Amino acid sequence: MKWEKVAVAPDQLTAEMWREILTDKGIPAMLQPGDVSSFLGISARPVGLLVPAADAQRAREILGELEEPDETES
Repeated sequence: MKWEKVAVAPDQLTAEMWREILTDKGIPAMLQPGDVSSFLGISARPVGLLVPAADAQRAREILGELEEPDETES
């Protein structure tokens, strides 16, 4: 299976949240190997998020919805 990077989270906690959102929607996702330093604790550096290439477009759409401002706020 070919994996494709669909986003870069600002830190590991955010990347893990995004991964969980995608897996809850049925899209397998993983953090980019090498971006995470588990033996040092949680990484504060940017972390890539990978999904199967066939799911990349849908994953980008889902993640894009997370970043859109709430139009009900004033």
